[in-house]
Parts: sequence; structure tokens; C-alpha cells
Amino acid sequence: MSAPMNFISSKSAGLIERDTNGDVLWTWSYPNVSEEERNFFLQKSQLTMTTDGIIPFIYSQWRRNWYYIKTYQVTEEDHLSRVTHFSLVLVTKDFNPEKYEVLCKILCMKYRKTGNPASMLELYLHVLTRGSCATDENGRFSVRDFDVKRAFINSKIKDIVTTFGLETILIYTALLLKKRIAVYYPQNQLEDLLQFIRSLPAFVWHRQNWDIAYPYVELDSTELEDLSQKNSFVAGFTDASIEGRTDLYDIFVNPSTSQITTATHAKESFAMGKLHKDTAMFMVQCADKEDVTDEQLIKEIASKTRELINNLKSLSVTGEDNKQYITIEVLRERKMTPATENFLFSLAACEGLVQM
Repeated sequence: MSAPMNFISSKSAGLIERDTNGDVLWTWSYPNVSEEERNFFLQKSQLTMTTDGIIPFIYSQWRRNWYYIKTYQVTEEDHLSRVTHFSLVLVTKDFNPEKYEVLCKILCMKYRKTGNPASMLELYLHVLTRGSCATDENGRFSVRDFDVKRAFINSKIKDIVTTFGLETILIYTALLLKKRIAVYYPQNQLEDLLQFIRSLPAFVWHRQNWDIAYPYVELDSTELEDLSQKNSFVAGFTDASIEGRTDLYDIFVNPSTSQITTATHAKESFAMGKLHKDTAMFMVQCADKEDVTDEQLIKEIASKTRELINNLKSLSVTGEDNKQYITIEVLRERKMTPATENFLFSLAACEGLVQM
């Protein structure tokens, strides 16, 4: 007999509670969560800190899994007499904040009504095995209502271009060349940080790879060890000291001050030529149009990127394996500036057009 199909890629679920004595405890999980994972999610839940200014819903990536944490303050109507706050943790393989926030809300409302994790688990398993569930309080939930491309398009890319203007080309170049991007927002702007990080992969829409995104990273060994194994990422931090950790990034982005800093070791990769300047002007002009939406801007940049890659492919030569490749010799024959030549060859390598 074949194994039952799972309609969501959820790996585990857990419950964290802060009681009336101020103690924060991991109280329930399904199917199982290791002690290391529990400690990690306890720290991320915000319940171990002051409860003022708790962000109701946060998400990020750790060890190739996405986690989503929904936090509630308990009210008198809830059947949780000894609890002041609780957080539900969902660990999954896929990126879709909208889907998992709605699912978290439904599960949490059931728990608040009953005070029994078993009732929450029943709904969770229904979604896991059937792809939907229905409740009196929240109506029907179905995974079919949450297309992953809608999650990708939910981007504030227009605001990013408006904030940084022509310097947006540094972010675009870093993403195209699969570099490491660190973004800083203060802790009280965590929601802005999450939105900013989730927006960045949309600049390279042709890849549709949101696994490079790490929206909320802290400067501790557990998370940095995970991040240090990646050659390319966009990571968000709320600790200002990240700016001094140039070993962790190639460019540093501070949206609050509209500044982008290139690490010394990466400056050669970000040397700008006419191609960069023309692309930067194109993005700014598109973003300046009031009637252009974020989705339309994504499409415009994607079209520009596709044109760039197609032009690059037109310079390819046939290798011994009869496949098409870009060589540095062909680029040099075009008498390009060193900055443009270096950029195009690096881009070719990132697109798998260079023979290794």
C-alpha cells in the first residue's frame, strides 16, 4: 500500500506557552521536535522577552525548513486560565506566509476555544491528509486557495526601487550574481524587515527561488553556522552590529537610511558599467510611474533580465559536448569594458552557461 499523500509540506507543529508566573514552556508538539529545535523556537517565539510589542506573525528559514510562528495574547474568553500568551509553531518545506498564517489562525482559534491541543491536532491532520478543513468560527480552509506564485508576487519591489533609486542596481546585481546580501532593520521594524527580505528574490523572477531568503536571522552560532554554509542569500537582521560583520555579506543594505555598502572584498564584482547604469535608469523610470503596480514592475524587470540573458546566450560557442557555452575569449573579442566583461562572465557562470 502506498503512503498517504500530504497536501501541505508541514514537518511538525509545536505549542509554546507563557504562564501567569512568567515561565515560558514548550507544552505540545506533533509528531516530534528535538530539544535543539525546541530551544531555537523558544528563542524565536518572542515570549522569552518582554511581551510588549510582540509581532503576531513571523517567519523565516532555518536548516532548509521554513518556520511560521503565530502568537496570541490570551483573553478572558479563552479556555486558558493559567496562560497569558501562546505561540503556535509550524515547520514546513515551502515558502507561503499567507497560507500558513491563515492555517495558524484557524488552529489557534480552535485551541483558544477548547484549551485542548487535541482539537487543534484534529484540524491539522485534516489539512495534512485532505488539503482542507472546516470550522464554525473561521469557515473553510483549503490549500488550493494559496498558489505559491501569489506568495512570490506579494512583493514591495516598487518601494525598494523608490527608496534606493539608481543604487537599486547594486541589489539587482548582487541577486543576479548570487552574492550574499545582509539587510538591517531595528527590532521595532521587524515586520518591515520580513516584507523587505521576501521581496528581494522577485528581482530575479526567472529563477523563482525563495530558498535564498532568510527573513529573520540573529547573530548567534546556531543560525550563523547554518547561514555560513550558503554561498548566496538575502538575510535580515535586527542587530545593528551586523554592519561590522563583513565576513557574512557582500553588500549591506539599510533601508532606514537608504544606504547600501559594498564589502571591500566584493568591490570588483560591483564595478559599474554602461549596462548597469542603463538598467538602473530603466528600473527607476518604471517605478516612478504612478499606475505601475508591484506585479507589473516585477514583469518589466523580468523582461529586461530575460533580454539580457538572451543577448548573452547569443554570444555562446559550441563546446566539445555539443552544448552552448560562454567563454571569456568571446567576451574579450567584443572589446567590452572590464566591468561589463566581468559582470557578463559572472552572470553566465550563475546561469550555467560556463563550462566547468
